[in-house]
Amino acid sequence: MNLPPLAAIRVFEAAARHGSFTNAAEELGMTQAAVSYQIKLLEERIGAALFLRRPRQVILTEVGARLAPVISEAFDMMRAAIAATRENADGILTITTIPTFAANWLVPRLGSFQLAHPSLAVRLQATREIIDFARQDADVGIRSGGGRWPGMVSHKIFGADFAPMLSPTLAGTIGGVKTPADLLKLPIVDPSDPWWKIWFAAAGVAEPDLRGNPLSRFGDQHLEGKAVIAGQGVGILTPVFYETELKQGQLIQPFDIVGNDDHFYWLVYPESRRNVPKIRAFRDWLLEQLGEQ
Repeated sequence: MNLPPLAAIRVFEAAARHGSFTNAAEELGMTQAAVSYQIKLLEERIGAALFLRRPRQVILTEVGARLAPVISEAFDMMRAAIAATRENADGILTITTIPTFAANWLVPRLGSFQLAHPSLAVRLQATREIIDFARQDADVGIRSGGGRWPGMVSHKIFGADFAPMLSPTLAGTIGGVKTPADLLKLPIVDPSDPWWKIWFAAAGVAEPDLRGNPLSRFGDQHLEGKAVIAGQGVGILTPVFYETELKQGQLIQPFDIVGNDDHFYWLVYPESRRNVPKIRAFRDWLLEQLGEQ
């Protein structure tokens, strides 16, 4: 039996994934009428209905539900095969990562990865956006969250712990920071950050009165860290990102108490690409770095 037109199969995969002809049309750059037409062609070739049409949604029939995962897997395999072919041609590893993770943890260590894999060029995309790997050009990502993203492999890197930090000079303006309550005598960088309440609760300080402009925000932790090092205030920062600054005395972490909101940093990549050599190489290197840390 000859295969139905690839265009109809592609439309079916998108419609099944979205559960919507409208959303499938938007993704494929088609009209909804064109999507309906392609689905009808496919149903005629198969000899069975694939969707139940409802007023505001479409639902897979039993036949459609059996076909959808097989078609989806086939498209994933094709994407992976094309990506693998492309990577052999350009030798570029594209990493999408949270800006603070890139600036404070990844970039200082990337030299060892480059030495171990000189044939690979690394391209960093520092963004807080959670990208769609099926539609955007990236190989692996660093994300913050709970670790569950459909279709993705996730490796836990470390927890997003946080604690107050400040410059020694700022601490000296009040004769040093001896108790958590002493921090309330100083200006706070981004007092609206929810991490503050979590940390002060762990430190036994209820309803802290945080000094500072609640509308002041830096957008990313590594920018906030710059302000803290400059003595502009006390920041709530992730210690693992500031190991060098703490060792060099640019920052002090006056208390061992750390907070955590159950978020972690994760290495992620599509399940369908888990065996791509450059992704495997970066994964193994990163996990080795974490073992040494």
